[in-house]
Amino acid sequence: MKKLILASSSPYRRELLARLMIPFAAISPEVDETPRPGETPQAVVERLALEKAQKIAAAHPHALVIGSDQVAVYNGEIVGKPHGHELAVAQLKKASGRTVTLYTGLALVNSDTGRAQREVIPYRVTFRRLTDEQIENYLRKEQPYACAGSVKSEGLGIALLERFEGDDPNTLIGLPLIRLVRMLENEGITVI
Repeated sequence: MKKLILASSSPYRRELLARLMIPFAAISPEVDETPRPGETPQAVVERLALEKAQKIAAAHPHALVIGSDQVAVYNGEIVGKPHGHELAVAQLKKASGRTVTLYTGLALVNSDTGRAQREVIPYRVTFRRLTDEQIENYLRKEQPYACAGSVKSEGLGIALLERFEGDDPNTLIGLPLIRLVRMLENEGITVI
């Protein structure tokens, strides 16, 4: 079996991939995640997922490398990780009472053949109407500053949300496992 590598520094993606009970290594790809001028949210995540996987694949022969990237989109505007309290407050105020779409790019690169499978998976989340007090309480307790859109649904962030729409709930956390299982099978890796 080829070595499986997750091109990510995200502890959330590592947790998700571990659910498949396949041995893997995780290596941070260190790529610039800045969107290019005029790039759509879907194009951004597809490009970054592929770049991450290809960068790690270039240095690791005999491997299958998984790349993933995610952005939240509020009213057509890309919203990334807030990296701080003030931006997180602004993001959650903007999301309050609205439906937000998260786009997750997923890529699987075979370092020996160069074959790259890639896909963009959407997931929609509807937020409750949030008060300033709820936002502050949530941010103080959860501190989701490394999460796209300032919400960590697998934690206390679930209390901010009203509805989910999508094929795979793992997509919301950043690694669409249902699609990944199919990609791995295309490369001869059977999960079960």
